[in-house]
Amino acid sequence: MNDRYDAGHGDNHDDQYQLVGYDEYGRPVYQQIPQQQTPQQPYDPYAQQTQQGYGYDPYAAGGQQTGQYPAQTYDTGSQRPVPPYDPYDTGQQAPVPSYDPYGTGQQAPVQQPYDPYGRAATSAQQPRVAEQTAYIPQQAGPAEAAEPDSHGRPDGAERDYHTEQFSFVEEPDGDSEDVIDWLNFTENRTERREEAKRRARSRLVALVVVLALTAVGGVGYLWYAGKLPGLSSKSDSATGTGTSVAAQNRDVIVVHLHNTKSGGTSTALLVDNTTTQQGTTVLLPNSLALTDDDGTTTTLAKSVDDDGSSGTREAIDTVLGTQIQGTWRLDTPYLQNLVDLVGNIDVDTNTDVPDPAAKKKGTAPLVNKGEDQTLSGKTAVAYATYRASGEAQNAQLERFGQVMQAVLRKLSSDAGAATTTVQTLAQILDPSLTDKDLGTFLAKLADLAKGGDYKTALLPVQTDGTLSAQASDSVVKDVLGGTAKSPDKDAAVRVSVQNASGAKDNTEKARVVLLNGGFTFLEGGTASGTQAASKVVYADAADKENATEVAKTLGLPTSAVSKGRTTSNANVSVVLGQNYDPSS
Repeated sequence: MNDRYDAGHGDNHDDQYQLVGYDEYGRPVYQQIPQQQTPQQPYDPYAQQTQQGYGYDPYAAGGQQTGQYPAQTYDTGSQRPVPPYDPYDTGQQAPVPSYDPYGTGQQAPVQQPYDPYGRAATSAQQPRVAEQTAYIPQQAGPAEAAEPDSHGRPDGAERDYHTEQFSFVEEPDGDSEDVIDWLNFTENRTERREEAKRRARSRLVALVVVLALTAVGGVGYLWYAGKLPGLSSKSDSATGTGTSVAAQNRDVIVVHLHNTKSGGTSTALLVDNTTTQQGTTVLLPNSLALTDDDGTTTTLAKSVDDDGSSGTREAIDTVLGTQIQGTWRLDTPYLQNLVDLVGNIDVDTNTDVPDPAAKKKGTAPLVNKGEDQTLSGKTAVAYATYRASGEAQNAQLERFGQVMQAVLRKLSSDAGAATTTVQTLAQILDPSLTDKDLGTFLAKLADLAKGGDYKTALLPVQTDGTLSAQASDSVVKDVLGGTAKSPDKDAAVRVSVQNASGAKDNTEKARVVLLNGGFTFLEGGTASGTQAASKVVYADAADKENATEVAKTLGLPTSAVSKGRTTSNANVSVVLGQNYDPSS
């Protein structure tokens, strides 16, 4: 076990110092061998050793010190060791013996004890870090020693150590915990910064993705709606949508305004194009020619009075190629209540409407002409039904369209609230249209009207009640998505009959006779007064012969035939006088 040490020291026991123990750090402690008669005694490193605390017994007296000299220890710190003492108490300092660590028998130069690591151990510090360091044992040398070399050894000296001379202890480090705390703090702060940067990058990426999706969705909607410049469908450039008019979805109901005071009706189609998000009120003139179920040609006004809602709805679908979902009969008292419920309306009126209750001339009009005129329920009805003397029915119809659009702008866009408004009117609706259906439909149109996506269009009708080419392109095709199918003018001669004979039954009797004769009967109403002679009038010279045949069919003389003005949708107009005899 101590071969290396023995090899370095041999059997030489004449050394001046002997090993007496180890200090608290595991370093060897030596004592000076007392000088007897000879100036130098062999050194026995394994001689008497008594470890007692941190001192030694120079005379191996079992731990009992003799004399007045206390045990001495040597520290490898910054202090130099205590110089040798005189064991014989001569009062003189004994010469410092030299130490021959290798047993060469030669006196080594005096050297100072050294610290191989250049530091002194302090017993006050406690080990904290589980890191071990080997401490090389140190020799206590004479008072004056040579300078150590770069490895902490005396100049020119070589040392050989035994394994029992090394002791591994935890290196004390009083600041290690603070350092660890600082490193942890620094690491955590760095991680927080990196995490904050990662979150910021993630938010930025998410924002970019959302903006990109929004932009793509907006462009997609514009493309779908056909609002992108240059991308409109060639087949439907007029509507500005990429979907053909035939493929667009439309919800349509027909509304009939009945004037309960002066009589007469006004008809309009309310159209919600869910594809293009456009709403339209299509005004239908009363002169529009329709075909009844029995094939009889009639006018819209006559169909509303005679056939009611279902028959008129089907006739309109046949002529315009539409598909109407329901009929809304709106009498003037209900229109007045509707305007009052929505809180009045604002209309750009195009004429003054006189007060029918005024008894004196010069009385202020009930409705003034001008922009943004606020109308109550009463004044709204007066404006919607007003028709000046000699004025065409289309002028009154356009005023009705203005009132309807103004009502939609004030109506709630919420389906539930609009339904409540409809229910509050307490009107009797057509079986094809419930309160909820009408309220939901009107709420959608109200939303379009408030957003500026609503318009009013008049259906162009010719004097004979048929649709013109302009009507087929601008309204029937683009707005309604249908195909005009007016009754064929060449199929049968249309005869309008007005009764001025004073006998109500003469109208029905004339209708039966004309239908049996192959003519198309058109109801012309009843004249306000009677006249003696009957008249048969034609407008086009080509219809002179047809007019003559009509007179013969009715049993009237040919002298009753003359050229003149006819009703708008008839080839021949007949006024039955008192000379008309159905039995002839």
